[in-house]
Amino acid sequence: WKGKYTPFAAVEGSSVVFYMDDTDLKDNDFYHCYMILVQGAKNVVNACREGKVRRLIYNSSADVVFDGTHDIINGDESLPYPWKFQSILNDLKAQAEALILFANDIDGLLTCAIRPCNVFGPGDLKFVPFFVNLARSGLTKFIIGSGENMSDFAYVENVSHAHICAEEALDFRMASVAGKAFFISDLHPMKFWNFLSLIFEGLGYKRPLIKLPATMVSLIVLSIKWTQRKWGFLKCSHSAFHYIQLALCSRTFNCSAAQKHLGYLPETSLEEGVSRTIRSLSHLANDMSFSRYCDRDEPSKVEKLLGGGKGRNWETFLWYFLSFFYSSFLSPP
Repeated sequence: WKGKYTPFAAVEGSSVVFYMDDTDLKDNDFYHCYMILVQGAKNVVNACREGKVRRLIYNSSADVVFDGTHDIINGDESLPYPWKFQSILNDLKAQAEALILFANDIDGLLTCAIRPCNVFGPGDLKFVPFFVNLARSGLTKFIIGSGENMSDFAYVENVSHAHICAEEALDFRMASVAGKAFFISDLHPMKFWNFLSLIFEGLGYKRPLIKLPATMVSLIVLSIKWTQRKWGFLKCSHSAFHYIQLALCSRTFNCSAAQKHLGYLPETSLEEGVSRTIRSLSHLANDMSFSRYCDRDEPSKVEKLLGGGKGRNWETFLWYFLSFFYSSFLSPP
């Protein structure tokens, strides 16, 4: 914030502020991430207090209670922040959320936080496009683990609707809302890999079929992370590790508190949200040449090596997955 563009100038004259912090951050620069997420939250809170703003709603994330390892089944708001985060960004996001909730009822400011899970929809530049870009490269042949892990998802317009519900609830100074966080989803948990398959098939790609052991993938991910920390000669995307963790774990959340206290109900169904997302990603759809390649009768070299997905040649699986992981997630410094 420099010159006339100060936090106070941004909120001056407002009765309510919806705070969305930057989601396109790289976790290899701790100082920058801290200044954007934590110091940014402090600046917004101070500006709201100075400007006599009445309500502040923070767009948090269900990731603030996820340690990257353990499943969450029907988790509710009683879940604590993890003792240790797998991601610096999630750690700092949790700190920002805690700061904003702690500021509730100080100088007349009422605050609350919305925690959506796996947000998707038109305009998404990270979550769905990440996997679709892998599909375009022909690298989404694998289901990591059993493929049975369940996840909740939140269509972007439902998240916006939840913010409006929270603002209206705070406007009535409801004690059950002020200073609280609420999980938000489309209320339709499904298998994580089934969700991806809907997107892939809608864009003309084949759904993943070959299953890789979750333990093996976890060991590969940990090995690469250790190598990166030890020598630092590989640059790894935070999103890559984060989405691998999402693909391995179950994460479903109980949204009854949002329904009861915010009056939240999704306005767009998961099915309609997926349909709109697919239409918005038409530029990433499979082209005819790739379709002919995928539909050919002769199996590819990789398919022959893998026995059409029926064999148990783990060395071949490991070789192909390492090639896939390096080409997809890692780049030279």
